[in-house]
This record gives sequence, C-alpha cells and structure tokens, in this order.
Amino acid sequence: MPEAAPPPWHALPPDAALAALATDPGGLSGHEAAERLARHGPNALPPPPRPSWRARALRQFDDLLIRVLLLAATLTALLGEWADTAVILAVVLINAAIGLLQEGRAERALEAIGGLLAPRAAVLRDGLRRTLPAEALVPGDVVLLEAGDRVPADLRLIDAVALRVEEAALTGESVPSAKAAAAVPAATPLAERASMAFAGTIAVAGQGRGVVVATGPGSEIGRVGAMLAGLGQAETPLLRQMRDLARLLTGLVLGLAAIVFAVAVLWHGMKVAEAVLVVVSLAVSAIPEGLPAVLSVTLALGVRRMAARNAIIRRLPAVETLGAVGVICTDKTGTLTVNEMAVRSAAWPGGFARVEGQGYAPDGAVAIEGAAPPARLMDVALLCNDAALREGPRGWVVEGDPMEGALLAFAARAGADADALEAEHPRLATLPFDAAHRLMATRHAAGAGALVAVKGAPEAVLPRCVDEAGGAPFDPAAWAARAEAMAARGERVLALAMREEATPSGSPGLPEGLVLLGLLGLADPPRPEAHAAVAECRAAGIRVVMITGDHAATGCAIAAELGIAEAPRALTGAALDAMDDAALAGAVARTDVFARVSPAQKLRLVEALQRDGVVVAMTGDGVNDAPALKRADIGIAMGRRGTEAATQAAQMVLADDNFASIAAAVREGRTVYDNLRKVIVWNLPTDGGEALVIAFAVLFGLALPMTPLQVLWINTITATALGMALAFEPMERGTMAEPPRDPRQPLLSGFLLWRFLLVSALIAAASFGIYGWALGRGAGEEVARTAVVNTIVALEIVYLLVVRRGRGTLLSAAAPTPALLLGIGVTVAGQGLLTYLAPLQAVFGTAALGGAEWAAVGTATIVFLAVLEAEKAVRRAR
Repeated sequence: MPEAAPPPWHALPPDAALAALATDPGGLSGHEAAERLARHGPNALPPPPRPSWRARALRQFDDLLIRVLLLAATLTALLGEWADTAVILAVVLINAAIGLLQEGRAERALEAIGGLLAPRAAVLRDGLRRTLPAEALVPGDVVLLEAGDRVPADLRLIDAVALRVEEAALTGESVPSAKAAAAVPAATPLAERASMAFAGTIAVAGQGRGVVVATGPGSEIGRVGAMLAGLGQAETPLLRQMRDLARLLTGLVLGLAAIVFAVAVLWHGMKVAEAVLVVVSLAVSAIPEGLPAVLSVTLALGVRRMAARNAIIRRLPAVETLGAVGVICTDKTGTLTVNEMAVRSAAWPGGFARVEGQGYAPDGAVAIEGAAPPARLMDVALLCNDAALREGPRGWVVEGDPMEGALLAFAARAGADADALEAEHPRLATLPFDAAHRLMATRHAAGAGALVAVKGAPEAVLPRCVDEAGGAPFDPAAWAARAEAMAARGERVLALAMREEATPSGSPGLPEGLVLLGLLGLADPPRPEAHAAVAECRAAGIRVVMITGDHAATGCAIAAELGIAEAPRALTGAALDAMDDAALAGAVARTDVFARVSPAQKLRLVEALQRDGVVVAMTGDGVNDAPALKRADIGIAMGRRGTEAATQAAQMVLADDNFASIAAAVREGRTVYDNLRKVIVWNLPTDGGEALVIAFAVLFGLALPMTPLQVLWINTITATALGMALAFEPMERGTMAEPPRDPRQPLLSGFLLWRFLLVSALIAAASFGIYGWALGRGAGEEVARTAVVNTIVALEIVYLLVVRRGRGTLLSAAAPTPALLLGIGVTVAGQGLLTYLAPLQAVFGTAALGGAEWAAVGTATIVFLAVLEAEKAVRRAR
C-alpha cells in the first residue's frame, strides 16, 4: 500500500501534533528513538550520483560526426593505409581529450543541500536535555531552539517565546519570520506558516521548542533535493543545433559516399579497395572534424573572459546560451536588492524625511522636510532594540534581527549616540515581540521615573496611542492612511511610541496610553547598479521577470524602481496554483512580478516559459531557487550570498553577486555565439568545396586532384590553425543592439546554404582549373596536386578574412588579432614544409612548386576574393 500523506502539521494544535507522533513534551525514550531511527533512517539526504571517469570519456565519442570518422579510420586500417588511419585517429583523440578536460562538472547540488542540515542539535530524550548529531533525529523527537541555532529538521513548534527565524534561503522572505505555537489554516503558504520551523533555517532571536515532523528527504529541504534529483539538465540551444547539424551532415555525407561508391565501382569499374579509399577521402573532406575542438576552445575562451567580469561558468555550453536568453527570471532578495534592511523614509507630526545610506553603515543622510523630528524618536529606535552593529572585514554587519539593525543605522545617520543613550537610560524590563501582539516594549530608567519605548506594526501600536508628539490632536485614521501609503511603496512600516512614567515598575506589559512619535518605512533597497543592468538587458530585447517569496506590493515597488516595468503587474503563488497550464501560459507573458511563490511554483514558471520556446535564465541565491536554477536553460547563482545548493545547481555563478555582471555576461555570450557561427560559416563551405572536388572527379571519371591524405592534411592544419583564430575575435559593433536570436532557428540558415553552395563551387572550380592548367603545361601529377592543395589553403585563408567581420567589408574590418596572425603564419609555414620538405613530400605525395604555379595560386585567390566581396556588396544593398 502507498504510504499515507502526512497531515498538515502547521494546521494541527500542538497537543494534536504530539499525539499524532505518539510523543509528549518530554520527548522520546532512547529505546523508542532507536526503533524510529531504524524505521525512518538517518536525518540526512542521499548522496548524489557521480559519473565515472570512464563514462565521461566515452561520452566524448557520443557524436555522429566522430563516429563517421571512426568508421573511416576502421576502413583505412582494414585496407592497410596506416598513415591515413593514424592521422584520423589522432584528430579524434585530440578532440576527445579537449572535450574531457573542458567538461568536468560535478553534480554536487544534493550534497550542498545536505550540508545545510545542522551537525548537532539539542534534544529532549528520556525527559533530559541532550546534544546529539542531527542525523540521529527522528519524527517525534522534541528539539530545543535558541537564537543562533540552525534548525536540524522540520519542526512543529509547541512553545515559542519571541522566536524569530531567518528563512530567506528557503522561502525568499527577506525579514525573519515571527514564530508562534498556535495553529494556522491548512492553506497557509509555506512562507507564512508561523507554527513551523524548517530544516536548514536559522533562529535569530528568542527561543522555542518543537517536535520533529519530518527528517532528511521528507523535510522541505529534502523535497527541494528530490526535485533536483528528478530533473535533467536542460539541453542548451547550441547543443540542440549542433546535434541537428551533425545528423544532417551525417546523412548527407553517407548518402553522397554511397552514390560515389556505387558510381565508381559499377559505372567506372574501379576496384573496391580503391573505391573505399575514395569514399574515405570524401568523408574526411566533408566532415568538419576540427569543429568539436574549435567549439570547445571558443567556449573555454568565453569562460575565461567572463571570469574576468566575475561571472564564473560551470558548464561550457552555458556560455553561448547567454547570447540567446530572452527572459531573465530573477529573485528579488539578495539579487536585485542588497539583502540588508534599511530605513528609507520616516514620518512624524509635521514632518517627513527620506533616508540615504548603504547597508548598515552609520554613514548616510536624513533629508528632513517640515518640522524637526521629535527628540525621542531616535531614542526609542535605539532603546527598544536587541540588535548590535559591528564593523567587520566586509563592512558593517548586524548581529540579531536585520530590521532592528536598520533602526540602529537610521539613528546613527540622524546623529544619535547609542552608547550615551544606553548609559543614561539603562533597560529595566522587556516585553519581547510576539506574533500575537505584534509589538515590542522596553522600560528604561529616566531620572527618578521611567521611559517605556514601544515599536511594532502600526495596526498594533496606533490603537494604543492617545496622543502624538508635539501636542497636536491625535488622528488615528490619518496616521493609518500614512502607514498604508508607505506600505504601498513596498516599505515595511513600524510605528514608534513612548510613555513616560513617574516611577519605574516591573514588566511593561502590553502598554496603553502611548504618545505616537512617528512611522518608519523599511525596505531591502535595490542594488545601486541593478537599475542600469536591467535597462541594458531590456535594450538588448531581454525581458526581466521578478520571482520572489516576498509580498506582491514589495515586489512591484522594487520592480517599478528598477525599471522592470512602468506599472508592474503581479501574480501570487496562490493564484498560480489555481491556474492550469493554458492559463499559466498566458499569465507568464503579461506578468512582471510573481510573489509568494514556492520552489515547485518557480520550477513551473520556468517550464511554462520554456514551452513557449523562450531561452530562460534564472537567477537566485537560496535553496528555494535550486530546482528552477537547474531546469532553466541557464541558472545564475549568487556566489557571495548564495547558498551552496544554489551554486552547485547553477550553470553560472556571479562571484560579486552583481546583477550588472549578467549584462556583461550576455554580451560575452553573444560574442561567443557570433564567433561559433563564423567558424561554421567558414568551416562547412570550405569542407564542402574539398568534398565537391572528389565527388565531381569520381562521378565524371576524372583523376583525383588530391589524395585522401592530402585532404586530411588540409582539414587538420586549417581547422586547428585557422579555425581556432576565429575563437579569439572581439565583439562586433552593434551586437548588443540586436534582439536575442531565436533558439529554434537552425544553424543551417538560408544564408549559410547559399554561402555553402557559392564557396564550394568556387573552390571546386579553382581546384580543377589549377589541376588542369598544371597538367596541360607538362607538370607532373605530384606538382599539380601540390598546386591544388596550396590553392585550397590560400582560398580558405582569404575566406577566413571575409567571414571574420560579417557586418562589414574586408577593408572595414578591425585590425587582425594576434591569434589570427599566428594562425595564418602557422598555416603558411606548414604549407611551405609540405611543399618543400622531403620527408613530408614522401608521406603526402607532394612536390616543390615554381614561380608559375605560385602565380596561378595567387590569381585564383584574387578572383575568389573579388567574387565574395561583390556578393557581400549585393547583400548589403538589398
């Protein structure tokens, strides 16, 4: 029988949860815990599978073009043509070695999530407090939590005193969540389940006690891990296109080879062994065997350039995927924002202020409009506060609740002296913040009397006020309206109030008769550089969509401020769940902000966008982002603030957590794809020309202008020396002004097909022309074939110069790169050795050329260049 689904623990009262788990507030006995451990297993996630070295090596040969080359090597070996076999195998092995070295990506996402589990936990066993390894926890254990503890398993809280838990890594919520033991409705979203504490989150304040309801794979973090385990890596556009190209080329090569073989044997009476060598020569000439190596090197160069821009690529094909990105799904907290709460506005009787400053640093400015703030406003912000600010190597950090840290920074920017104030008004008693009353109160000595300082939600504080600072009549409705206006800007609003007492007493209790001092609006501010980055992405035709675990109003405010949309449209996770796939497809096309979404919903959003044919990039830094990061065409994790789970699930990591680095990475991605396309536009027509020479000769019964080994020489030296040079080309002007390319567009476009036919025909015509001219003037066959080989290489050099600047003429191209000069130099030197070095003449069947032959080669090159430049001029004129 299938295992019954667990009850909604957050909706059960504490006593009911304990009863359902057959435990009590004193915890389990040691014997019962051992039995449950044997039944449920340890509180740990299973390790991820790792591909073996052998599997990774064999994967390098999982390519149709490489298989055809291996078949060609086998045929030449059977015929005893060992030189041909050795060269073909050398090319194949070199390509495999490059791929193996560049691929190396370890699947450690599940291990990273497992690392979030607390190593030890305080547990009640046999009624006594014990510290045990987190792996030993079982459902029914009672765990004790204190500030600073990492929650070791999913807990149903049974006691909570001012307990606040940082859940940003799981829910995306930027502010610690207040926890309470009271049950919440069953339909409550994950981020609002106040009665639960989830594995991997951190208690930042207060204390509590909870019963374990789920461990290891059954926890919320475990479910994220299960989603990762069930996800395959999305196939990148380049891999899809290269796969389709390989299938097409393989079919064409095999079909043409079969026709040539049949004509050679059946029509011209050629010997089978000789015909096989001709077919191998045809296959070797037609197959761009250097393309995989050039592809890997081009991508690796892109990786290096992106690393210089703080974008670390963890999987090579992700480099060019950036160039095709049409939508960036970005998390808000810690990605577009700094993940540091800050007071952005303040309102008090008769006055208002905008607050400026970075993070928790005391430096900043308070721009006041109207009356000066009440003297006690800063005092209450400092006194009713349990946090502390410390300056560390990376700047100012908060110890305690980030919201309270923001109040300390605000008071410091306004010129308040915290140390002097605390010395003057030592704390006497505290009423901790609780989700039930939604405020915090502290009593402090004030001369012979006392000062009660209060902060909390406006709806909790305003009803307890009877007056406002300055003596004006207190208008609760007007202040509630001001609080709502601040909240509409995406700010979290706190009300600050006070009460002076003639004589100090004990606990402040729930204070009444307060004097309202003012309202503070807090927010996690946008990164300063994010606005320009979003603008650059939009200018490049890339849509930016915010996916956040925060409230819709907060997300829309940040989206509008950053320019994601003028009037952002939001959709909540609850509304998302009510949609079928068809409705969701329409929603994702018109929604700018998705708020209060769960990990499964983030994954569903990414998949909905992908079904529409869009290349999706997903940025994030929390555990909750990991499944969507892995499913996206390219997942982008934050390196400094990001969890290890997000980092390992992503294809790219931003080392500086800077959203602006994404725009730079997109620029590099487009340049990489541009260079890859240039390699293909150069490689296929030149290989096609060589194949056309052989096929034409066989079909019409002519002598071969080149031997199979000479064909392989041409392919090897040009692909490695010339083809590699294109990988180093810089970005062309106007690249970022173009919209993202359609990922469904095949590599073999109409333009490439036309270039293939034109260049192949020109190379074939030049080859037969040179070959016939040399034989006609009495030159030997070796001299004629050597002239043909040098002619083809010269034409390929010229064609390389033509394609390196696809948006201009040869004369308007930028200065040649060092790689281009080196590639041409190596090729020319190699041709010199092939033509004049005796050992190579003996192996490849070449001979020295005279001045007349070189003049013919030069003439063919000039004619070839003139035709191609004329063709480019005609295309530009259209």
